[in-house]
Amino acid sequence: MAFRIFPSLLAADFGRLEEDCRLVEAAGADGIHLDVMDGHFVPNLSMGPDVVAMTRRALKGHLSTHLMVSRPDLYVTPFLEAGSDTLQIHAETLVDLDAALRAIRAAGRRAALVLNPETPAAALDLWADRLDEVLLMSVHPGFGGQTFLAGVLDKCREIRRRHPDLDISIDGGVGAANVAECAAAGVNIFIMGSAFFRAPDPVAYLRDVRARLAEVPA
Repeated sequence: MAFRIFPSLLAADFGRLEEDCRLVEAAGADGIHLDVMDGHFVPNLSMGPDVVAMTRRALKGHLSTHLMVSRPDLYVTPFLEAGSDTLQIHAETLVDLDAALRAIRAAGRRAALVLNPETPAAALDLWADRLDEVLLMSVHPGFGGQTFLAGVLDKCREIRRRHPDLDISIDGGVGAANVAECAAAGVNIFIMGSAFFRAPDPVAYLRDVRARLAEVPA
């Protein structure tokens, strides 16, 4: 599987979001990741469909939208209409996941299930045939800039063994220092927030990340 990198807009400067979207594209990233928080499922508020729509206008690449909300089923249509290419919903939410995942795929978009650090790999099994991707949280969701939880890599390896064709993305504390370790564990999509946007030279930083990934044995 090809490696893909998606900087997370949550770590961007919210006073210059469109400019930072263009920076992501200029750096050669594969797309951008958007974190949607409702202040209930996680203790933070972030962005809504209008920010996704703005990003869609500013960026030609892939838009991956992570719904950290208690009722993702209510927001599938608004975020798809705003331009999301992938919608990521949490396994821990108490909604009809089957209906939500099917609705995403019925719209011709990519469906992804998100697992929090404590959620076991087995939680994926019931839904695997309705998924294009699994997103593994390597921090507790809700805030950027947290420390990477290395124990999640065991879950990565288990999922890669059980579902060899599934895209595995990882989010939380990911950067040049651990990207090769993540790739060796089976990850092929890397979400980078603070590491990218706070780098002195984000373009050079992404080039370094890709060089490290190129050294990972196939």
